Amino acid sequence: MNQEFSAAYTRALASLLGDRGVFLPSLLLRSYRELGLSDSDFMLMLQLMAFRDSERKDFPTPEELAVRLGISGRSVEQMLGRLIKEGYLTIDDALDSVSGIRYERYNWQGWLERAAQWAAAEEVAAADSPKTEAHARPEPTNEQNLFAVFEQEFGRLLSPMEFERISSWLDQDRYSDELIRFALREAVFAGKLHFPYIDRILLEWSRNRVSTPEEARVHSRNKFRGTGGKG
Repeated sequence: MNQEFSAAYTRALASLLGDRGVFLPSLLLRSYRELGLSDSDFMLMLQLMAFRDSERKDFPTPEELAVRLGISGRSVEQMLGRLIKEGYLTIDDALDSVSGIRYERYNWQGWLERAAQWAAAEEVAAADSPKTEAHARPEPTNEQNLFAVFEQEFGRLLSPMEFERISSWLDQDRYSDELIRFALREAVFAGKLHFPYIDRILLEWSRNRVSTPEEARVHSRNKFRGTGGKG
């Protein structure tokens, strides 16, 4: 190690040790998957914390976040929109007490509150029946957990386009959460676990005025299983 490199290394190490850190409660690490957040969601939230705590930037742009995450700005916008819709994240208006200028900032209080609720339920379950603690965790609401259900069945993180497809089923096509889950299960049973097939199942049900899992169960038995999964 030459003298010039050694001096640069020493300065970099000193800068690293003196850099502002991000306070991350271990509860957030333990609970984020249970709350329906993906690894990508978790990393995005951490970057928001880092921008605020280390760089004093309360409202980083999607492009700035995209550079940190190695994805497109459009993908970041979609992820932020979904997290806001599901209540993990909000955008607050704030007033600078010194300059009097109004500004926006990200607020992840919703995430913290859900993690706290999860921890409280865990504690109550452990006190009541330690042996059944793993089965006593509170279930997230259906829409919050739908993305996590898909990731579990696919065995991988969903792509931004797949997130958008599920959101489209909910928001544009108005399929119920339960109906989408049932379509996913049908795809698993048929051995055709891919989004186009699930989309075709939902479209078939829509054309036949199927709107509940009970109606879908009858229709799927007669249509999909009875014909060997064609259609």
